Amino acid sequence: MSEQSRRKFIKHIGSTAALLGIGQLAAIAKEKEQVQLLQPEKRISPNDKIRIACVGMGIMGFGDVQTAIKVPGVEFVGAADLYDGHLARIKEEFGPQVYTTRDYRELLKRKDIDAIIVATPDHWHDTIAIAAMEAGKAVYCEKPMVQQIEEGHRVIEAQQRTKAVFQVGSQRVSSVALAEARKRYQAGEIGQLSVVEARMDRHSALGAWQYSIPTDASPATVDFDTFLKDTAKMPFDPVRFFRWRNYQAYGTGIPGDLFVHLISGLHFITGSLGPTAVYASGNLVQWKDGRDVPDTVVAIFDYPETKEHAAFQMTLRVNFADGSGGGEYTRFIGTEGVLELGWNDFKIKKHKLPEAPGYGGWDTYNTFTKAQQAAYVKQYNAKYPGSNGNPVQSSTAYAAPQGYDDRLEHFTNFFDSMRTGKAVVEDAVFGLRAAGPALLSNQSYFSKKLMHWDPVAMKIV
Repeated sequence: MSEQSRRKFIKHIGSTAALLGIGQLAAIAKEKEQVQLLQPEKRISPNDKIRIACVGMGIMGFGDVQTAIKVPGVEFVGAADLYDGHLARIKEEFGPQVYTTRDYRELLKRKDIDAIIVATPDHWHDTIAIAAMEAGKAVYCEKPMVQQIEEGHRVIEAQQRTKAVFQVGSQRVSSVALAEARKRYQAGEIGQLSVVEARMDRHSALGAWQYSIPTDASPATVDFDTFLKDTAKMPFDPVRFFRWRNYQAYGTGIPGDLFVHLISGLHFITGSLGPTAVYASGNLVQWKDGRDVPDTVVAIFDYPETKEHAAFQMTLRVNFADGSGGGEYTRFIGTEGVLELGWNDFKIKKHKLPEAPGYGGWDTYNTFTKAQQAAYVKQYNAKYPGSNGNPVQSSTAYAAPQGYDDRLEHFTNFFDSMRTGKAVVEDAVFGLRAAGPALLSNQSYFSKKLMHWDPVAMKIV
């Protein structure tokens, strides 16, 4: 690390490192690296009650509500869903006192509801979020924030006009691990960022969105016409309703479901506003079940130089046909090291080149005459005294405490914003800047074209 980088590191890290005990807390024997345990911020919540309702009680809806009510002072009072079985399950899980309805607008009319969780299929996000804000509710909207880019601008306008508290549900950006990773990145620990590469691969039917369909699904138990919204009208189809992620009309495919997590984390750590170009390619390899989205996508994003960072490239891959069994990683590769990001943990592996280039090995030195080799060594030692030319290497790991839940942290941030007026960690502008490149990946895939993006104006060029 250069003296300038060292000063920058000390300035950023100083005594504010969010560590529980600065010394060694654990050791990973395989790599002999120290693991430093990260300490989440401790909050004292006010006694005032916040009453929430959720629209869309599928996998994410149930998970969000179960997490949200762990925050002190939060009460679940209402829910809307288009499948009667979900409404019945709400009563079983949360009690008969929870008000349930098929019509989300009934929730917006209630004065005792302070916040709405939007956990519907993607094509309903903007409509419900905007209506909720206009009804005076705070909104927690699942990612991706919107299905279409123009919808994102309408959500931003509504939030700015109503002044509502609005947070997008990519919980990773609230993780204590990501906060520490950002601090370490900004302090220059990996040098200048050059490449980001990430993959999130799966090999299971459920992982590829072949979700279970209840035996009582029928036109009587499901409001399929409302589900369709403004998409093509068609007869009742339980597969489209319960496996909506597989269809362009209702979801956003792999990019909207998974790329957006990776993009959100990247933007949070680097401070980037987004790429200027996106190109995606892929295929439908294994899951030929009637879906009209690919099960394998690879995308390349070009990030321009800004005052926050130098130019770099990012490659994202998701493969639902991974015969190796799946797996994931995210790597921020810099000129002096790599930051390997987990979900609530990360490692920094440094590999800093010395000033001395070394000689021998795969080198022209071996083609010199013996006399010339001797002369070269003498010159080299005079220029680089005491250097063996080997890189400086080290590895350090950081992790949140066992049992830490970044989704709970994300909801805590949301409710803190409602109670104190402080800014949310992931507002509507951040949400569109994360969703936009993901949506462009879909457009590039289907059009087979390079897409150009204005990350400041958040518009296709």
